[in-house]
Amino acid sequence: MTEPTGDGEQPRRPLRPLAPVLRARDRGENPDLIERANRIRRHETIREKLMARAEGRLIVLGLFFLAVFGTVGMRMGQLATSVPEEPRVSLFGSTITSARADIVDRKGRVLATNLHTQALYAHPQDMIDIPYAVDELVRIFPDLDHDALLARLSQKGRKFVWLRRTLSPEEVQAVHDIGDPGLLFATRDMRLYPNGHLAAHVLGGASFGDEGVRAAEVIGVAGVEKAMDARLRDPAKVGEPLQLSIDLSLQAATRKVLQGGIDLYNAKGGSAIIMDIHTGEVLTMVSLPDFDPNRRPRPALKGDPSESPLFNRAVLGVYELGSVFKIFAVSNALDLGLVTPDTLIDTESPLVYGRFKIGDFHNYGPTKTVRGVIEVSSNVGTAHIAQMIGPTRQKEFLGKFGFFEPTPLELVEAPTGRPLLPKVWGDLAGMTISFGHGMSSSPMHLAAGYASLLNGGHKVTPTILKHQGIVPEGERVVSEQTSRQAREMLRLVVTDGTASMGDVPGYYVAGKTGTADKPKPGGGYYKDRNMVTFASIFPYYDPKYVVITTLDEASVFAAGMERRTAGWTVVPVAAELIRRVAPLLDMRPAIEEPAPSGIREARNSH
Repeated sequence: MTEPTGDGEQPRRPLRPLAPVLRARDRGENPDLIERANRIRRHETIREKLMARAEGRLIVLGLFFLAVFGTVGMRMGQLATSVPEEPRVSLFGSTITSARADIVDRKGRVLATNLHTQALYAHPQDMIDIPYAVDELVRIFPDLDHDALLARLSQKGRKFVWLRRTLSPEEVQAVHDIGDPGLLFATRDMRLYPNGHLAAHVLGGASFGDEGVRAAEVIGVAGVEKAMDARLRDPAKVGEPLQLSIDLSLQAATRKVLQGGIDLYNAKGGSAIIMDIHTGEVLTMVSLPDFDPNRRPRPALKGDPSESPLFNRAVLGVYELGSVFKIFAVSNALDLGLVTPDTLIDTESPLVYGRFKIGDFHNYGPTKTVRGVIEVSSNVGTAHIAQMIGPTRQKEFLGKFGFFEPTPLELVEAPTGRPLLPKVWGDLAGMTISFGHGMSSSPMHLAAGYASLLNGGHKVTPTILKHQGIVPEGERVVSEQTSRQAREMLRLVVTDGTASMGDVPGYYVAGKTGTADKPKPGGGYYKDRNMVTFASIFPYYDPKYVVITTLDEASVFAAGMERRTAGWTVVPVAAELIRRVAPLLDMRPAIEEPAPSGIREARNSH
């Protein structure tokens, strides 16, 4: 009996050879034991062959892995002992691009640019006296942690340590004076804002993206830097500055006046916007407190975000702005033909609606004309006008001015500045909204709304970018007559009403005050905290600019008592602002008021 063999193999020996079997029978032994022994011997031979084959394969596989790990180890050793090279961007293998277009104001003055600077790093293996170098580095850079830096530089086998991303020329020289060959420099680009705090919330700031030792990608992190990041980094447009509508001189004057008003009236903060009433170009936008974008602070992790210097009150801040909204209710009624400026309106206080009462700051008597309602700022009179309009038509009217959507400003923060609207827009909500409560919007919304209402009735879209050439008129939102009547009423507010301290001789300011109590987080309103606003235009007979000024929790002791209303606080600040900026806008004070022609030429952006 033999076992079968595979193709090409030699015939195997039989498991029961005849001669041994016969001999075993002659001796009386069991011949099956011969077959069993031969089978065991054959299996041992097969096992030895298989083991030899497996050992050969393992040796080959081991040699392969040894070669791979040897190659990797050699490359790691080469990298560890060489000077760090600039990393490569994975796409197409191109190097890091740090180029970024400049940002300039409307007159071409630089607001943001790239600057060559030095980065500082260390090769600990090349350092002569690490403890001395650490002492000197901490003296030059006080924010460095002495013990942590010493531990990093003294760590066994460490070949590279980052120290600073950017250095000033003075810091470079101070590090040179240490004289340690293990402290090394590399040239890179950084973003520089030569005007510091000016236009901080407009520009936002930039930081480093992908970075190596000798190059770093500069990317926008906020403001127009972030919103226009792709445009600023476009290789085809790097040499073409991004021109904003901001005027640097106006921005500086506005910030100085607003800061003075905050200090004088003990306010927590404030904002100021100057907008071209016909083009929507924002000439200045200031929010205080602010920051230096060269050293942009980290966002606050605790507390009220609106109190952070990073918070843009002009765009992100949505507030109940108070009586500045009354002109929209009156204009709505005028445009619908429901009233004229001389129509008598019930102003008997309080107005009772169900279990709610609406009152006025003073008792204005049983009736006032429509213009009188605006002049004295009657909540009751405005609420009665809102009842005539009805919530449906009121909502449709305010929607035409953009009060229900974020402003389309070219800032990354703008989409989050969404107005807060009532869940149910009924009769009561319509009455409270008519005098600026129950709906929250930003000062930028208010600026665009006043511009659209008072420029002759054409909608404007706010922009932070400078228009090129003639700007076409927007869609009509109110009639020319309604726009003119609204301007005349707002002029009365300054000459005879609540904004008597807002007049600037020769510039014929018109505007509306707003004093709104701040809502409590749990419901209700604070009695001693408010937001004051003055929304104004000048000159009222041929308006060119809208000025929106706000102060947060302003107060002043005057005429024997503490005053918190807009007429005593924010109005004088706005008047001083107009007095400062009007000459910068090439506007000469008029000796007497010219007669309005009712004709306006197409405006070129200037």
